[in-house]
Amino acid sequence: MSFAEGLKTIVVATDLGGQAEAALEYARKLAANYGARIVLAHGLDPMEYAAVDALPDSVLSRLTAEACKVLDKLAGDLLREGIHSHSEVRQGAVAEMLVDVARQYEAGLIVIGTKGMEGAGPVVVGAIAEQLVRQAPCPVLAVAADWNAGPHRPTPGGPVLLAVERNDAAAAAAATAYSLADTFDRPLLALHVRTAAEAAAGMNPCAASLEDFGVPAQGKAPVHCLVKDGNPADAIAEAIRENHPCILVAGVKRASGTPGPHGTAFALLSASRVPVLCVPPEGSRTAVEREVAVAVCTR
Repeated sequence: MSFAEGLKTIVVATDLGGQAEAALEYARKLAANYGARIVLAHGLDPMEYAAVDALPDSVLSRLTAEACKVLDKLAGDLLREGIHSHSEVRQGAVAEMLVDVARQYEAGLIVIGTKGMEGAGPVVVGAIAEQLVRQAPCPVLAVAADWNAGPHRPTPGGPVLLAVERNDAAAAAAATAYSLADTFDRPLLALHVRTAAEAAAGMNPCAASLEDFGVPAQGKAPVHCLVKDGNPADAIAEAIRENHPCILVAGVKRASGTPGPHGTAFALLSASRVPVLCVPPEGSRTAVEREVAVAVCTR
């Protein structure tokens, strides 16, 4: 199933303090252009209140009522724009809550806001976003609160930047990036990052095209190739500074292939002001749900 075919429902993680405004704004643009509905999801995270199950019922009811009031106003604003929406307020950790909501509504995308480059927040929120990327049944878009600020503001008509990597998600990421470029009438910039060995051998990644990833370029979006050498996260950050893309698209594996608890996805999610769309391998929803079912049955 293509990105456009699967994007009928977008789940947006919302808060009550305006941190997710940029995420919701990006979700609006996608919903309007792809004809999707939005599910506004808010979680009462026990980490914020020591333990949600230890709260008095009156306090929990007040928190839930406050959340519903905010989400109802957002839903009304969306409806006036012609975008249908639904609200979900649930208890539990953010990542697990969003995965559950996405599965329930068969969402084609989860959108979450991050704090950008300010303070220690990126590490925490980036980790939550990466947890989502590893578990979600669909692509995950992380939008920094300061994505549209100062010198980091995307230039009008800025390109869609695709981080090309040879992994199981490469074809899905390439198809998604091309769909976005074609839908929003933007050029697609395919970034290839060479290893030291590939650079020494004079490898030319631009010899490969989207068709090599199984993506027929049938639309009108022009495709350009960019080659950089070195660490992938650093090369991608440099490409972002130079080209001011409107979005970065990256294919991600379900498990990190780099040492340590986090991989390249974490570096991108925790540091980038440019919205980062992480695309899992094609058909991974079924595989993930099968793993969950097996785990439950073997307990």
